[in-house]
Amino acid sequence: MNNAELVAKFWDTLYTRNWDVVAEFFGDDSEYTDMPTPAEDVARGAAQIVGRLRLGLEPLQSIGHVVRTVVADGDAVVTEHLELWEWPSGERAELPFVSMQEVRDGVIVRWWDYWDLATLMNVAPPWWVEHITAEAAKLGLG
Repeated sequence: MNNAELVAKFWDTLYTRNWDVVAEFFGDDSEYTDMPTPAEDVARGAAQIVGRLRLGLEPLQSIGHVVRTVVADGDAVVTEHLELWEWPSGERAELPFVSMQEVRDGVIVRWWDYWDLATLMNVAPPWWVEHITAEAAKLGLG
């Protein structure tokens, strides 16, 4: 499987929220961050990465995405996509993302997500924001 295929498989897996399988895409030295967060807010290793993903995505009623463009060059795979979030309380968000991932030896070693925090915060329900804030503090994140 080439790097673009591996990343496509990762996206398919992520949106099923099968966290054990999601963890298999990362190694001990893998890094993930959302660029709107503070620079030091980087999850390292599969356990931290999955923990961070679960924090925001697990409470959602559904999540999916629409791929717009994929560019692969060597170890780098860039995906422009639109994530579709729906909370159980009825709120919905369409979040444009550009995801930069580096793949080495079949593992995503670096994943940087570029998106607009205001787009999310303008529609996110208050209970979800409170959940993120409280749980992130417990985990020592951002």
